[in-house]
Formats: sequence, structure tokens, C-alpha cells
Amino acid sequence: MKYDFNGKMINIPDKDIEKLMSALELTKEEAIETWLDDNDYTANEEAEELTKKAKVIRRYEKSDNERKKATKERKVDEEKKKLLTDVKVLIEGLGAVVTNVKNEAEISFTFGGNDYTFKLIKHRPPKK
Repeated sequence: MKYDFNGKMINIPDKDIEKLMSALELTKEEAIETWLDDNDYTANEEAEELTKKAKVIRRYEKSDNERKKATKERKVDEEKKKLLTDVKVLIEGLGAVVTNVKNEAEISFTFGGNDYTFKLIKHRPPKK
């Protein structure tokens, strides 16, 4: 529908007017006024006040107390530690130079002028 708004012709979809009339139980004039407010042709003081209030309210407010960071203590796997210690002794017995041992999981060494890394991975048992 064509609507004359302060000398300016505005094309308002009939479907929008019908939706507003049925959903909000408005008259045709009220539906047109609401459509003009929603599409920023006019200013609705009540709607602007509500918008300002909504902007002030934050959905996720920060609390006054800061959360404590959870620190996880790494568990030492004694079985892996023993295996890597035995591998280290074996490698050193062959004449290799162990350069790095990482967290019971990895050994780096030099043997015959080449660098090697040995990783030990413990697999979980299958689920039943």
C-alpha cells in the first residue's frame, strides 16, 4: 500500500500491516504507525527508552569475585618412567649420547653422528 508520510510516498507491504493487525490486535492506522516506528520513519519515545534500558542491562555480567584458575597436577606414570629409564640405559650402552628426556614420554639422542627421537606412547585399553 502507498502511504503519504509528510509529502513523501512510502510503499508499505500489505502483509506487514496485516501481520501487525492480527498479532497485536491493532487498527489499520495503529499498524501503519507501528510500521513507521519500526522502520525508523518516526521516533517512538517509549521504544527508545526501552532500547536505552536494554543497552544498559548486560546479559552476562561479571561478578565481583574473580575465578580461581584450576591447576592440574600432572600424574607421573611410573611404568613409562621405568621403561624409558631402561631404554636410556640400553641406548647409552650402545654408545649413543642422550641429549634430552621429556616427561617420561620422549628421549632424544645422538648415535653415529645422526639425531634420533624415541617416543613412548601408552594406549588406553579398549572400551567394553
